[in-house]
Amino acid sequence: MADALPLRKEMTFEYGVPREVAPGVRRIVAENPSAFTFHGTNTYLVGSEDVAVIDPGPDDEAHIQAIVEAGAGSITKILLTHTHRDHCDGLAKLKAATAAKTLGFGTAPTPRGTTSSSPTNGEFVDHEFTPDLALRDGMKVVSNAWQLTAHHTPGHAPDHLCFTLEGTGILFSGDHVMGWNTSVIAPPEGNMGDYLRSLEKLLKLDAEQYLPGHGGAVHRPQRVAKAFLVHRKMREATILDCVKSGKSTVAEILEIVYRDVDDAVLRAAGLSVFAHLELLIERGLVRANGTPSLTSSFWSA
Repeated sequence: MADALPLRKEMTFEYGVPREVAPGVRRIVAENPSAFTFHGTNTYLVGSEDVAVIDPGPDDEAHIQAIVEAGAGSITKILLTHTHRDHCDGLAKLKAATAAKTLGFGTAPTPRGTTSSSPTNGEFVDHEFTPDLALRDGMKVVSNAWQLTAHHTPGHAPDHLCFTLEGTGILFSGDHVMGWNTSVIAPPEGNMGDYLRSLEKLLKLDAEQYLPGHGGAVHRPQRVAKAFLVHRKMREATILDCVKSGKSTVAEILEIVYRDVDDAVLRAAGLSVFAHLELLIERGLVRANGTPSLTSSFWSA
């Protein structure tokens, strides 16, 4: 259960006010709180003279203005961890205000989600986003004062990137690892197998601190990432036991695995169950009637 995970919900912030969270790194929190964004989307500014913005956040005039003012005419690059709306909708206005270059993964080869597959009725990756520079795994973004390295970490979203700030022990973890809650994995754009493999990838980077897309800094991040891996594997085992005992639909499994879940995240919980079932099918442990979907029947292989 989530309450057994090493979660931390403490966070010191004021909307629209830059706060230094590490040497050379400032955070501005957008005022778009929800059950999925926590207090809001974190926008990070790296550097002071050649400034990189990581995740411009929602299309909110006050938030974009706060970023522009904090950048003081020195914003040259805008990086995206992924193109879910709460992270990228402010991109066009920030680019227009700064003439900065955009950097991100770009279009990922995956089916587009639908309303029924979105926890929020609209959390889809932007298939139309074309960055000025398409980043791939291991590519570096360099200035005279800092260097960021991109790491492709699909799972929460197919175009998801994390960024290490070289020489600091800091990793900008986007929505892949957050301290306040686990990430939503919503097929078809979300993929549980990719998510677990990406978690294992982050463990090899040996960062000292994660700065996530929502919530406060993640300290002892190796411990947190390992705990998330164990949590997902335990959840997978529970879901497999449900199927073996005759619970054949997502709805039936949901009643067992997430019996106390809040209504606000019920759809997300169902999508998580389905994501685990997809992975169990991939591993040859579960079968489905026809193409697997939220309404399929499942049985033990």
